[in-house]
Amino acid sequence: MDNRADIKGFLASRRAKLSPEQVGLPPGTRRRVPGLRREEVAVLAGVSIEWYTRLEKGHIAGVSEEVLDAVARALRLDDEERTHLFDLARAARPAHRKATRRREVALAPPVQWMLDSITMSAAFVRNGRLDVVATNALARTLHAPMFASPTTSAHGRANFARYHFLDPASRDFFVDWGDGAAMTVALLRAEAGREPYDQALRELIGELSTLSEDFRALWASHDVRIDHSGVKRMHHPQVGDLELTFRSLDLPTAPRAVHDLSLYTAEPGTPHEERLKLLASWGAPTAEEETRKSSEAL
Repeated sequence: MDNRADIKGFLASRRAKLSPEQVGLPPGTRRRVPGLRREEVAVLAGVSIEWYTRLEKGHIAGVSEEVLDAVARALRLDDEERTHLFDLARAARPAHRKATRRREVALAPPVQWMLDSITMSAAFVRNGRLDVVATNALARTLHAPMFASPTTSAHGRANFARYHFLDPASRDFFVDWGDGAAMTVALLRAEAGREPYDQALRELIGELSTLSEDFRALWASHDVRIDHSGVKRMHHPQVGDLELTFRSLDLPTAPRAVHDLSLYTAEPGTPHEERLKLLASWGAPTAEEETRKSSEAL
């Protein structure tokens, strides 16, 4: 097992996005396919055509950072794409070429305490496969349709990608479904670059590719996203339309366990804040539940 197909697809897709005019080259003769030719990228990167052709076929293990930088500049990669290229090269080293099932690490109790203390933002922790591994009350109430989805009950854990692509109801819940779908796939593509031999991740990608034509089309684009932030618009079945600002932050955990903390909040003084407050009041634990939690902690 290796990641040569991912390397080839990524480099070829980035090359196809560039025109000769964009990089200061003459248009040349009629082109059979869009984008730059391999020999043009080789010239821009300062390497031989034979060497770049070998690189684009996936033979990237052992390539120096200087050469990777030159290729990244030639292809006009942004910071996230450059990081992805380096992740692919790192994963291609022989020591990494082994199918693994990443160890699931339980979150430390203080992480859950932190989530529970956040009351006016929906807060949750997810892993690199976009499984939800912990939430506060507001996050569960906000994402109630996902937690109630057959895609969650069938696997015992909510997963943003499964809900997005395998539950038709997600198209009603996410107002900008197409943008969210592209973001979701780009996040999984970046994770696959970091951990191409994670068996559970490969199984998820295989499941989505088999069952969703939309996922297959977006996966073939090889777009990547590492930074997860922006504005999310939802149509909640209880409170109506919500426009929330969100950001995800890396959450340091045990080795080989990748988690991030995501926070969704509303702009103060807007109707969206009022609707989020309403959801928060519905999701807040009762006094009886608080007493039970305190007793269990003792």
